[in-house]
Amino acid sequence: MADVGLPSGWEVRHSNSKNLPYFFNASSKESRWEPPEGSDVERLKVYVAQNTRKPEGKIRAAHLLVKHRDSRRPSSWKEQNITRTKEEAIEILKGHEARIRSGEVSLGDLAQTESDCSSAKKHGDLGPFGKGEMQREFEEVAFGLEPGQVSNVVETASGVHLIQR
Repeated sequence: MADVGLPSGWEVRHSNSKNLPYFFNASSKESRWEPPEGSDVERLKVYVAQNTRKPEGKIRAAHLLVKHRDSRRPSSWKEQNITRTKEEAIEILKGHEARIRSGEVSLGDLAQTESDCSSAKKHGDLGPFGKGEMQREFEEVAFGLEPGQVSNVVETASGVHLIQR
């Protein structure tokens, strides 16, 4: 695998029409929006964040969301009726945070199975966003992170999050 986290033969390119990165294999001429099999998704996210053009004033981040019964919409793709308390959601998220910080698992991999957000299927990736597009608490933390850095627990009306820029 190259420094960018892609299998041999793959490279990151930029779509001018969609203003997004995509993946291209020069030998097979295959192009795709999702990382190819065998990619190191976490290294790739850091590379893309540091080396691709971003719309003016926008950043890219991923998150892992745990909702609770007082969340703005207490249901998700995983659970139709969420009944856990906010305190229980925070404890769950702190457990996830410990696993991420220990290096046991990446935020993106954990988000796929544990996040209550529909972005779970994209490793928690929210795509590029600018100021004023996310909830204030989320945005303030996300814009304050360095690429690759993971936040502490962030509370919003949607639930509790870990954010990785």
